[in-house]
Amino acid sequence: MFTIRPMVEADIPAALALWQGLPGIGLRDADTPTAIAKYLARNPGCSFVAMNDANELVGVSLAGHDGRRGYLHHVAVAPTIRKQGLGRKLVQHCLAALKCEGIEKVNFWVKAGNADAMAFWNRVGGRERTDLVVVSIALTDNPNA
Repeated sequence: MFTIRPMVEADIPAALALWQGLPGIGLRDADTPTAIAKYLARNPGCSFVAMNDANELVGVSLAGHDGRRGYLHHVAVAPTIRKQGLGRKLVQHCLAALKCEGIEKVNFWVKAGNADAMAFWNRVGGRERTDLVVVSIALTDNPNA
């Protein structure tokens, strides 16, 4: 049995621990507890965690918007409990919250070659865009920003 609830600042250490242990999740130096707390504060009620009966964080989906487009980041479920629909439920909670904010489209990034992630996103209605290329401008000398 799992409980899904909005993510709060106190969940950040457990979320980081889950993300850090998973291949396919690309954490950067921008994923500090302070930066994630700021993101949660700017987007209240858009990110969710899943807790098991022992009150351990076993799933997380970080989401927010800029007023025009929604974004999903670091959607993850502990490997031992995958394929039970928990990832889908976390995404559905985020999408519903973003829709309530007036957001009509949600974007996210998948690391190239992550076939498992692409299969998941295809199952939940995601469609790969081949007409775009990601372009970044670093505002620091940090190559891992």
